[in-house]
Amino acid sequence: MSKLLIRPGAPDKNGCVINVTPQSAGWRHVGFQMHRLKPSQVMRGGLGERESCLVVLTGTANISVDGKSFDAVGGRASVFDDAAPGAVYAPAGSNYSVTAQGEAELAVCSAPGKPGRSPRAIAAADMSREVRGSGTNTRYVRNILPQNKDADSLLVVEVITPGGHWSSYPPHKHDTAAAGKETVLEETYYHRVKPPQGFAFQRVYTDERDIDETMCVHDGDLVLVPRGYHPVGAAHGYDLYYLNVMAGPERNWVFRNDPQHEWLAQKSQVAPQ
Repeated sequence: MSKLLIRPGAPDKNGCVINVTPQSAGWRHVGFQMHRLKPSQVMRGGLGERESCLVVLTGTANISVDGKSFDAVGGRASVFDDAAPGAVYAPAGSNYSVTAQGEAELAVCSAPGKPGRSPRAIAAADMSREVRGSGTNTRYVRNILPQNKDADSLLVVEVITPGGHWSSYPPHKHDTAAAGKETVLEETYYHRVKPPQGFAFQRVYTDERDIDETMCVHDGDLVLVPRGYHPVGAAHGYDLYYLNVMAGPERNWVFRNDPQHEWLAQKSQVAPQ
């Protein structure tokens, strides 16, 4: 199996089924954990010099960050619901606890940060929504923690791609520092599929083809994108959800399309996420 494809394992005592650290991924910035919490289960954490965005993908949880309480965060039954997730920003140096109110799915998205910011709930009204593309390139974007909202490194976004559609397309990359043209951002894709027995495909490749992998992703899989282009295709009949986490030296999403497929962007004039 590809080293870029991470499948969920059995839950540990904190309900964690996926745990990606910069060390395990072989990079410097992005960390990602997926927790499947049972009713009343408590998960505690704190990542020192790393900020976190705690995203309640499904279910409801009470969250406390350094003694500041955020009650009844979340509430949607499925990531495919037309509703925002619950989300709380936990600054670097803070400690947090998450108590599930019923079954809940929690994503812990992390990246380097500096102490001094205040913990806060991210309101649904602050998660801007976009429809990108047209035809079979249409997808639906919700910006959970975009670059115009306070944070040190993190960028967090979720996307729904209807069955038979393409996403993160035209193929684009963000792995080279070129002022005004491209920024360096590591990225993870946490995939969900509806119905869950379905699948999608994600390719990660570079210009030099020193990375060129095409992965069949299933419900609950995670894909690492250390560099290179990374388009996604959802199989006919199976809607695809993914949660993106990005971070790098500069908190700014500036991408470059694959020159061989640039004509698609010029034709449609849409962003590729």
